[in-house]
Amino acid sequence: MSTLSRSVLSALLFAAPLFLAPVRAAEPDPKAISITLPDKINWRKSPNADTAILQGDPSKPGLYIQLIRWHAGNMSRPHTHNSERYIYVISGTWWIGTGPHYDPASTYPVTAGTYVIDRPNEIHYDGAKDADCVIYLVGIGPTSTTPAEAK
Repeated sequence: MSTLSRSVLSALLFAAPLFLAPVRAAEPDPKAISITLPDKINWRKSPNADTAILQGDPSKPGLYIQLIRWHAGNMSRPHTHNSERYIYVISGTWWIGTGPHYDPASTYPVTAGTYVIDRPNEIHYDGAKDADCVIYLVGIGPTSTTPAEAK
Protein backbone atom coordinates (compact mmCIF):
# COMPACT_ATOMS: atom_id res chain seq x y z
CA MET A 1 0.00 0.00 0.00
CA SER A 2 1.40 3.38 -0.92
CA THR A 3 2.05 6.16 1.54
CA LEU A 4 -0.78 8.20 -0.01
CA SER A 5 -3.23 5.30 0.36
CA ARG A 6 -2.21 4.78 4.00
CA SER A 7 -2.65 8.50 4.67
CA VAL A 8 -6.13 8.55 3.12
CA LEU A 9 -7.13 5.37 5.01
CA SER A 10 -5.82 6.80 8.29
CA ALA A 11 -7.71 10.05 7.72
CA LEU A 12 -10.93 8.15 6.98
CA LEU A 13 -10.56 5.95 10.07
CA PHE A 14 -9.85 9.01 12.20
CA ALA A 15 -12.86 10.92 10.79
CA ALA A 16 -15.34 8.00 10.83
CA PRO A 17 -16.52 8.58 14.43
CA LEU A 18 -17.28 12.19 13.56
CA PHE A 19 -19.65 11.06 10.79
CA LEU A 20 -21.19 8.23 12.80
CA ALA A 21 -21.77 10.15 16.01
CA PRO A 22 -25.39 11.12 16.62
CA VAL A 23 -26.14 14.74 15.88
CA ARG A 24 -28.26 16.64 18.37
CA ALA A 25 -30.21 19.36 16.61
CA ALA A 26 -30.95 22.56 18.45
CA GLU A 27 -34.56 22.81 19.59
CA PRO A 28 -36.56 25.48 17.75
CA ASP A 29 -37.21 28.79 19.43
CA PRO A 30 -40.69 28.48 21.08
CA LYS A 31 -41.41 32.08 20.02
CA ALA A 32 -41.16 30.90 16.41
CA ILE A 33 -42.59 27.36 16.48
CA SER A 34 -44.86 25.41 18.81
CA ILE A 35 -44.47 21.63 18.83
CA THR A 36 -46.75 19.13 20.55
CA LEU A 37 -45.34 15.62 20.64
CA PRO A 38 -47.75 12.69 20.16
CA ASP A 39 -47.71 11.69 23.84
CA LYS A 40 -48.69 15.26 24.80
CA ILE A 41 -51.82 15.41 22.61
CA ASN A 42 -54.84 15.41 24.92
CA TRP A 43 -57.27 12.75 23.68
CA ARG A 44 -60.78 12.76 25.16
CA LYS A 45 -61.84 9.12 25.28
CA SER A 46 -65.37 7.91 24.53
CA PRO A 47 -66.89 4.55 23.60
CA ASN A 48 -67.52 5.51 19.94
CA ALA A 49 -64.66 7.84 19.03
CA ASP A 50 -61.80 9.62 20.79
CA THR A 51 -61.22 13.29 19.97
CA ALA A 52 -58.31 15.68 20.36
CA ILE A 53 -58.60 19.41 19.80
CA LEU A 54 -55.32 20.59 18.31
CA GLN A 55 -56.30 24.21 17.74
CA GLY A 56 -59.21 26.48 18.61
CA ASP A 57 -62.62 25.42 19.89
CA PRO A 58 -65.41 24.10 17.61
CA SER A 59 -68.03 25.81 19.80
CA LYS A 60 -66.45 29.28 19.40
CA PRO A 61 -65.86 31.59 16.43
CA GLY A 62 -62.68 30.91 14.49
CA LEU A 63 -60.53 28.15 13.11
CA TYR A 64 -60.49 24.79 14.87
CA ILE A 65 -58.52 21.64 14.14
CA GLN A 66 -59.24 18.27 15.66
CA LEU A 67 -58.35 14.63 15.40
CA ILE A 68 -61.06 11.98 15.61
CA ARG A 69 -60.22 8.34 16.20
CA TRP A 70 -63.29 6.29 15.30
CA HIS A 71 -63.38 2.94 17.08
CA ALA A 72 -64.12 -0.15 14.99
CA GLY A 73 -67.84 -0.90 14.76
CA ASN A 74 -69.00 2.64 15.56
CA MET A 75 -70.81 5.06 13.28
CA SER A 76 -72.67 8.28 13.80
CA ARG A 77 -76.37 8.47 12.91
CA PRO A 78 -77.63 10.75 10.10
CA HIS A 79 -76.93 14.40 10.92
CA THR A 80 -75.92 17.76 9.45
CA HIS A 81 -73.42 20.45 10.37
CA ASN A 82 -74.00 24.19 9.97
CA SER A 83 -70.63 24.85 8.33
CA GLU A 84 -68.23 23.30 5.86
CA ARG A 85 -65.62 20.92 7.32
CA TYR A 86 -62.40 19.78 5.69
CA ILE A 87 -61.21 16.26 6.46
CA TYR A 88 -58.10 14.24 5.71
CA VAL A 89 -58.08 10.52 6.48
CA ILE A 90 -54.84 9.78 8.32
CA SER A 91 -55.19 6.04 8.90
CA GLY A 92 -57.61 3.18 8.38
CA THR A 93 -60.79 3.38 6.34
CA TRP A 94 -63.48 5.95 7.14
CA TRP A 95 -66.95 4.95 5.97
CA ILE A 96 -69.41 7.61 4.77
CA GLY A 97 -73.12 7.43 4.02
CA THR A 98 -75.45 10.19 2.83
CA GLY A 99 -79.15 10.84 3.25
CA PRO A 100 -81.56 10.39 6.15
CA HIS A 101 -81.85 6.58 5.85
CA TYR A 102 -79.23 5.01 8.14
CA ASP A 103 -77.75 2.03 6.32
CA PRO A 104 -74.12 1.17 7.28
CA ALA A 105 -74.07 -1.54 4.59
CA SER A 106 -74.37 1.14 1.90
CA THR A 107 -71.54 3.35 3.15
CA TYR A 108 -68.63 4.33 0.91
CA PRO A 109 -65.04 3.50 1.97
CA VAL A 110 -62.66 6.44 2.21
CA THR A 111 -59.08 5.22 2.66
CA ALA A 112 -56.05 6.82 4.28
CA GLY A 113 -54.63 9.70 2.28
CA THR A 114 -58.03 10.86 0.99
CA TYR A 115 -59.33 14.43 1.36
CA VAL A 116 -63.05 15.04 1.95
CA ILE A 117 -65.18 18.19 2.17
CA ASP A 118 -68.24 17.87 4.40
CA ARG A 119 -70.83 20.31 2.97
CA PRO A 120 -72.99 22.34 5.34
CA ASN A 121 -76.61 21.32 5.98
CA GLU A 122 -76.29 18.07 3.99
CA ILE A 123 -77.33 14.85 5.72
CA HIS A 124 -74.61 12.26 6.23
CA TYR A 125 -73.30 9.68 8.69
CA ASP A 126 -69.83 8.23 9.11
CA GLY A 127 -67.49 6.13 11.21
CA ALA A 128 -65.43 2.95 11.28
CA LYS A 129 -66.46 -0.60 10.49
CA ASP A 130 -63.96 -3.41 11.09
CA ALA A 131 -60.92 -1.36 12.19
CA ASP A 132 -60.20 1.97 13.86
CA CYS A 133 -59.62 5.00 11.65
CA VAL A 134 -58.20 8.45 12.37
CA ILE A 135 -59.29 11.61 10.62
CA TYR A 136 -57.91 15.16 10.74
CA LEU A 137 -60.72 17.73 10.66
CA VAL A 138 -60.51 21.49 10.07
CA GLY A 139 -63.42 23.90 10.28
CA ILE A 140 -64.56 27.39 11.21
CA GLY A 141 -66.63 27.64 14.37
CA PRO A 142 -68.95 27.86 15.94
CA THR A 143 -70.07 24.55 14.53
CA SER A 144 -73.12 22.55 15.44
CA THR A 145 -74.40 19.05 14.73
CA THR A 146 -78.11 18.52 14.16
CA PRO A 147 -79.59 15.02 14.07
CA ALA A 148 -81.57 14.33 10.90
CA GLU A 149 -85.08 12.97 11.04
CA ALA A 150 -84.92 9.20 10.69
CA LYS A 151 -86.62 7.73 7.63
